[in-house]
Amino acid sequence: MAGRHGRTPDGGQSRPGGGGEAPDPAQAIYRIYKTLHPTIHVRSRELSLTMKANGKTTAIFPFTKPEDQGLDPNRLEKWQKRLRKEKVTSCLIIKNGHCVFEYYKNKKIESKPQKIHSVTKSIVSALVGICFDQKLIPSLDTPILDFFPKFAELEQDSRKRSITVNHLLTMTPGYHWPEFGEWDGFSHMFYAPNWVRFVLERKLECDPGTRMNYNTGATHLLTAIVQRVSGMKASEFADKHLFKPLGITEYIWHEDPQGINNGGSGMMMHTLDLAKFGIMYLNQGRYGKKQIVSKEWVSNSMTPQFMTYENIGHYARHWWVGQLDREQPLEGANMCYFALGYGGQFIIVLPAHQMVAVITSELYESSLLPLSLFREHIVPALLRGGIGSSEPV
Repeated sequence: MAGRHGRTPDGGQSRPGGGGEAPDPAQAIYRIYKTLHPTIHVRSRELSLTMKANGKTTAIFPFTKPEDQGLDPNRLEKWQKRLRKEKVTSCLIIKNGHCVFEYYKNKKIESKPQKIHSVTKSIVSALVGICFDQKLIPSLDTPILDFFPKFAELEQDSRKRSITVNHLLTMTPGYHWPEFGEWDGFSHMFYAPNWVRFVLERKLECDPGTRMNYNTGATHLLTAIVQRVSGMKASEFADKHLFKPLGITEYIWHEDPQGINNGGSGMMMHTLDLAKFGIMYLNQGRYGKKQIVSKEWVSNSMTPQFMTYENIGHYARHWWVGQLDREQPLEGANMCYFALGYGGQFIIVLPAHQMVAVITSELYESSLLPLSLFREHIVPALLRGGIGSSEPV
């Protein structure tokens, strides 16, 4: 879900039980955003290795037949037919380190970075984790005003002094932030000359830590904190400590008027690179031989914290947690973790089944449809003994 998206996290109406249609969400949002804030950060050296649709083995994820990894090829064929009917632009499924399924709407989609909207938030969470591992952020209980002392001097609401880094990660700072209410899914932060100031000056509607309310501004503050404690742009920090170890060499990351990367929604990335990021989380922070972010951070990031949007799942620390079968308990092989972006962008991690799925879409009226289709087609192909079984195929 992008900071600049229309309506609720699932792409439904912005107001519970009512609300109007989002204005031209497909391309107009991006064009307006570029007009307001045209500054972007681009890395464009050699393209990341791209998966080939003809099934050739790659140097990253060898392409194998799905049945070799215990997946029903007939169900995957039905899955592909359904994707073609929808505005899904790409899909990769990696299981046991092998690519068992790939789909690109066309060759252009395969070769260019995709708009990932609020999947950016989960990437920012990893950057915060790296800062924490490096002790640049001493504690998740550190008050955020410690990083913005000029605002601390002016703040009159004493409750704001208790807002911590952890509150931002769990989206529980307590700010009045009607992103899916009166703002109609379009954060007013993007109109402000100073985004950080806009967020910090919001009034509180509840005590910090008491209620999760989706807040793109909270993620932008985290990006600002990463820049402050690292002494470099978040994009530069990401290059050095996250993207380079993952082999990510091309992406686009927009900036705010002060040159702070837009942590809430401002990134574009190749589908394959999103898969690498998901594999890192699947492997508890490790990619290849390098531990990029600590196991403890990954575990904490995936631990459910709050349930605000029942149609999506629990919110953890900038990751969502849900069931594969929503009729079964949230435990064991029935658990999945996912990064979710407006328009149907997903990184879905299934630890019990050693699987990662990446989906990019232009489903601006139904952001959750790819997850629903995944449950309908892929889950039955994946689990033995019924959905929710603890025995991976």
